Order: sequence, then structure tokens, then C-alpha cells
Amino acid sequence: MKPAPFDYAAPTSLDEAVELLAANEGESKVLAGGQSLMPLLNMRLARPGLLVDLARIPGLDYVREENGAVVIGAMARQRALERFAPAATLAPLLAASLEHVAHPQNRNQGTVCGSLAHADPAAELPAVALTLDATFRVVGPNGSREVAAKDFFVTYLTTVLESSEILAEVRFPAQAPRTGWAFDEVARRHGDFAMCGVSTTVTLDASGACRDARVVLFGVGATPIAPRAPSRR
Repeated sequence: MKPAPFDYAAPTSLDEAVELLAANEGESKVLAGGQSLMPLLNMRLARPGLLVDLARIPGLDYVREENGAVVIGAMARQRALERFAPAATLAPLLAASLEHVAHPQNRNQGTVCGSLAHADPAAELPAVALTLDATFRVVGPNGSREVAAKDFFVTYLTTVLESSEILAEVRFPAQAPRTGWAFDEVARRHGDFAMCGVSTTVTLDASGACRDARVVLFGVGATPIAPRAPSRR
């Protein structure tokens, strides 16, 4: 199939992009890597009147270390993060999860922030963001705001992003010392959508006792799910 007709804009600044979204509120979509959006357009499951392409905005394609955190801009490709060597030391869970994200061809084009904003419940990166307490920097008509991962995902393909807002950056904090981790998923074939998966960390204190344990499931609900232990009576 082919997408329904739409207008196209290629702003050269974040402010211009936000203005376009605000002027076409509810009728526009942000285009970053397009690996999630383009299939929806082609199947006419999404019919925006305007596509706002971020590709010509300079300075959004960074992956860098800041104060021990892995910081990723809106146009940074998943492959760029995969090749960012410090991630394996700072946030090894994040680095390991990337090999499960679709195929190399998809990761060459798909963006980290795009996957998070798309909020597919079977996707790997939202689950890792929740496990590692990532922070999202959102830019809109009223300026910039920060949203914790636990507050970002609302339901299937839905986040707290307003229609005039853009996910400009995500920050993954470094995993604490003495932290073990695991990431795995079940899929029909490697690179297919996960039927279910798990992202987990365990942190020990200096005596070897468990100080913190986190388990996040994905592909089993409308958002990544962090199960709670039953209360003791």
C-alpha cells in the first residue's frame, strides 16, 4: 500500500519544528529514522496531514558521555549507540540489548529516541529505559521539561508527549558498581518482534547483600511492566 497524501516540512531548528507541530496540532507527525512510522503510513494506520522531518536540524545526532551517563540526541541512530564503546562499560545492559533490536539494516536508520517515542510494547529500548531509570528531555512550545522513564509510557503506542512536543534527548545513567544484569527475549526469529522479553539488574552492597533488584517485562502488556513483589502481611 501507499500512504495517504500528506504535506512535508524539513525545519532547520528545533524551535521551527515545534512551531510547525503546534500550528498543525493533532494533524502532524515527527519523522526521525522512520523505521516505525513508515510502515504505519504505508498501511494507512497513521494519516497525518504533515510530516515534520528532523533530519536537517544540526546537532541532534550525538551519542556522548556526560557525568557518567550515556546521553543520546533525537537523531542518533541505534547503530551509532551500538558502536559507542563507553556504553558497554557505563550501561552494559543498554549495550547488550541493541543486538536484539531488529536487524543491522534497521539499526542503521532507526533512531534511539524514535523507538522510545513510538512506545511499541514489544520494543527493547523502552524496557531498558525503565530498568535503568532513564530521563527524557522533551521540547515543546512551553520550553523544555524532563520526564522520568517510569512516567513516560502511558499505553500501547502512547506516551506523555503532547502532539506539539519532541523527544529531544534521552539520558541513561551509568549502572551502579557491583551490578549484574541480564537481557533476553523470545521471538520467532532473531530480529523479529519479541513475543515476550525481560530486562533485569541486581545490585549488591559492599557486604554482598542485595541492595536493589529490578525486573522489567516487555511484549506482555500495553507498556513495559515492572512487576511489584506482593506485599507481606
